[in-house]
Parts: sequence; C-alpha cells; structure tokens
Amino acid sequence: MDRNLALELVRITEAAALASARLMGRGDRNSADQAVTEAMRKAFNGMDIDGTVVIGEGERDEAPMLFIGEKVGSARPGAAEMEIAVDPLEGTNLCATGSANAISVIAMGPKGSLLRAPDTYMQKIAVGPAARGAIDLSRPARENLRSVAQALGREVEDLTVVILERPRHELLIREVREAGARIQLMSDGDVSVAINTCFPDTGVDLLMGTGGAPEGVISAAALRCMGGDMQGRLVFPNEQEKRARAMGLRDLDRIFPLAELAGGEVMFAATGVTNGDFLKGVRFTGDGALTHSVVMRSRTGTVRHIEAEHHFEQKPNYGW
Repeated sequence: MDRNLALELVRITEAAALASARLMGRGDRNSADQAVTEAMRKAFNGMDIDGTVVIGEGERDEAPMLFIGEKVGSARPGAAEMEIAVDPLEGTNLCATGSANAISVIAMGPKGSLLRAPDTYMQKIAVGPAARGAIDLSRPARENLRSVAQALGREVEDLTVVILERPRHELLIREVREAGARIQLMSDGDVSVAINTCFPDTGVDLLMGTGGAPEGVISAAALRCMGGDMQGRLVFPNEQEKRARAMGLRDLDRIFPLAELAGGEVMFAATGVTNGDFLKGVRFTGDGALTHSVVMRSRTGTVRHIEAEHHFEQKPNYGW
C-alpha cells in the first residue's frame, strides 16, 4: 500500500477538523455534523482511491454522516481498492459544548482489512503495548485488572481505567471499584482514550465498556499501529441483528481480537478539533488556522505528528 496515502488521509481529517471547529461551542451538534461530513466527503473525492465506507455513524445518530457502503475517492481505473472506517467528528457533543478531546478521525486499509458491521455498539477492552496479550473480554473485569496489573508490574490499586459515563455501565463501574482500581469517567470520545493507553505519561491503563462500533474499529487500527491490544464484541439493539446477519456476520456473540477488528496493513489519521490530551485543537489566526494531526501506519509502526499552517486564501473551500 502506497505510504503517501497516509499523508492524503491527514489532509482529509484536517479539512474536517477545520470545518467543524468553526462551529465549536455553539451548542448545535447537527450543524457541526453536517459541516464536517460535507468537508470530509469533498476532500475524499480528491483522493486517488476506490474507497468504500465499511463502518460509519450516520444511521444511529440520525445525522448526515458518511454511511456504510458509500463510495469515496476518484475511483479511476487502477485506483487502489480501500476500506474505510470513519468518524468525521468523534465527540460531537464535545465540539458543540467546546469541551476537550473532539477529533476528526479515519482508519483505512486494503479490502478485507476492517471489520464490516452495521452501525451499532461494541463492548470493548483496550490496553497499551506493555499489556498486550493480558486481556480477555470473556473474563470478569476483576480478572482482567489483575492480569493487566501483573503485565505492568503494578498493583490493581495503581491502575486507572477509563469508562464512558453512561447508565449501562453502573455494574461495570461497581466491579472495577470493588476490585480496587481507579476510574476516570468520560462523557464522550473513546478513540482518543484508547490511544492514550499506549502513552505511559497519560496515566491511562485500560479502556473498558460499551461504545460505538465505528469508534471501536478505528481505535483498533490505531492500536495495531502502536503495538497495543484490544478486543471487541458487537452489541445489537432492536433490529440490528437482522442487519448484522445480512452483512455476513454469523456468530453475533463473537469476541473479535485486534487482528479481526483491523487486520493487514492499516493506516490511521486524526486531527484535533478542540484541545485534548492527545491532540491540540484548531487555532484560528488572522488569515487561516493551525492544526495538529497524527498519522500512523501498522506496517512500520511509524507515528507522525503534523502541525500545519493553513492559509484560507490559498486553500480550497472546505464547506464553511
């Protein structure tokens, strides 16, 4: 896979971040969704690929997101066939309220690389490289905590677990607290949290709980690039089971290891929309803006941070 495609991905997340940042803090999540999707779709169409969105977010949020099965890229004869998992604006509420850790994010790989699933939910557990192989989603939380603590050479009481603050996690939160680990509750944005498990100075040791399946696949691609580990199990509310079977999923209770969530040679790119632990947000200047992005490749394990200056008089119109 052409390594230059990784830099093309960054241009797409930059365009999306610039568009959504214009609406940061205005309390209108739907307008932010629409702006970021239009900008990303336009940027994708300038990319020399025959791309298919295999997991996206539009249906559950009832927003104009890039949908499952949508074709993107130039699709010229001979263009590489690529699969794409996308969240144009991870942390829509974070952007709407001006809170930290809103990002624009994409994962991409050759055909067959990414899990194909309906827009549903996913139970997840993720850790950094030092705890790779120490997690098993079929085990109780306390057993995973003991295993990770042993891998890290620490006590369970020294671990920090990040969990999405939702009513569905009341039991999980109680189990983790009873095991003795520390908990950091988050309102949104589990892709950046999953990535933070790979950086010791963030203080995040595990991500646990149920969130969006698109974010799960995207997180898996980033963790593949960084040497971390993750497992996921799809959760199907209402009619989603029928759609999952129609997409070829047979064992709906299957626990997917990292390589099945994002296998082969995958790429990951993200650009900060608001300031966060992982990326700085968009900063507007007199004639443009500054962005902070990251791009990763699983083949080489390379992680590049890119700080870019954008001059609007010389850049294409990104939809604002």
